[in-house]
Amino acid sequence: MTDTSIRIRNLQIVRKRRRQADVPLVKGVDLDIPKGKIVGIVGESGSGKSLTMKSVLSILPKELEVSYEQLDVNGQAAKDWDRLPVSMIFQDPMTSLNPLRKIGYHLQEIVERFHPDLSRKEQEEMMEEMIGKVGIDRPKERLNQYPFEFSGGMRQRIMIAMALLANPEVLIADEPTTALDVTIQAQILALVKDLQANLGLTVVIVSHDFGVIAGLCDEVKVMRDGLFVEEGTVEDIFYHAAHPYTQELLAAAQLKGTDTTTIAVDQADETELVALSHSHRVRRKKHESV
Repeated sequence: MTDTSIRIRNLQIVRKRRRQADVPLVKGVDLDIPKGKIVGIVGESGSGKSLTMKSVLSILPKELEVSYEQLDVNGQAAKDWDRLPVSMIFQDPMTSLNPLRKIGYHLQEIVERFHPDLSRKEQEEMMEEMIGKVGIDRPKERLNQYPFEFSGGMRQRIMIAMALLANPEVLIADEPTTALDVTIQAQILALVKDLQANLGLTVVIVSHDFGVIAGLCDEVKVMRDGLFVEEGTVEDIFYHAAHPYTQELLAAAQLKGTDTTTIAVDQADETELVALSHSHRVRRKKHESV
């Protein structure tokens, strides 16, 4: 049994242009995502991090040409993308939710696709249970509401519920908190961490925010200009960064070498995560036996 959830070899993504030279966006990268871990992929906008993860689900724009030598999910070659045990949540949930459809409609689409043998009553019970699991109260009532009746944080929780209804083994979160204010960011991060621990998921966080990565991830991969330039544990990257680009990003985020606030992230509550996301001056405390 493989200990790697996602394995990619020599992934190349090129923007094809008719009258000009093609533009390479991802340049032959290799990527291994270990099973049961939270892995952060960090880099500036345009570095290729989102494109790399979207290639796993084959949801890239048509003008992009994708090639690779190997793309495996749980040790099996990715072929039937509609049935891969991988779900993805995106930066702005309003681009994924039809404003003219009730929340129940969105959830039921997923349930009918992945749980076709359930009765209507069982489907409704599953949807209500999942809404409750992601921290939304009055689930039965919520199914009859429209997206505009929810706050940004609640819409993102709905997107997480939709992703989980597909029974994924891997959850990819592409800038999941960028559109949210600091307090709501912390709540969503705490939810993702709790779900990962309780469900045994592999989680990939794509972000430009080093504060998010520091507080949530086990491992970090740094991407620049279509290439991975450095990778390691959170401690490796934040205390012993070797690549100049990583050092520059840490310095810009005021994270490298800081000792201002120590948070045991693995036991963090929402207040602590607010401090993390807001200050960007947090160092991850290693496990200590009590």
